Amino acid sequence: MARHIYRCPLRWSDMDAFGHVNNAVFIRYLEEARIDLTFRLAPGEGSDSFAGGSVVARHEIDYLRPLVHRYEPVTVETWVTKISAASVHYSYEVKDENHVYVRATTVVVPYNLAEGRPRRVTAEERAFLEAFREGERTEEAVAV
Repeated sequence: MARHIYRCPLRWSDMDAFGHVNNAVFIRYLEEARIDLTFRLAPGEGSDSFAGGSVVARHEIDYLRPLVHRYEPVTVETWVTKISAASVHYSYEVKDENHVYVRATTVVVPYNLAEGRPRRVTAEERAFLEAFREGERTEEAVAV
């Protein structure tokens, strides 16, 4: 299956006092890539897919090496590892051509904003996400 590729620019303000991208900033990079996938690429006009909102239920991040500021963007590869009735599990790698800096997962729950409660993944959303579905990461794949 395909992975979504997002080219993420590094901002000067992303750095911390130690001269590398702050750990909390990586969550923003993951969000930018996920939003690009689900809102820019998802079914188009007239579709209710992903329009109802969503909430992050969990983040898990493995920081593999420091990322220092540079002018070239990093690549955030995003794929789906699990689709249940009421959640979607995304996996990511933040990398360049030489290194993987971060591996991460996010569990997202579709949310009905009008009713103020979680909702089910729709058939249209599931069909779209299946194109980006790969197996879950194994510990062997996580090893540095």
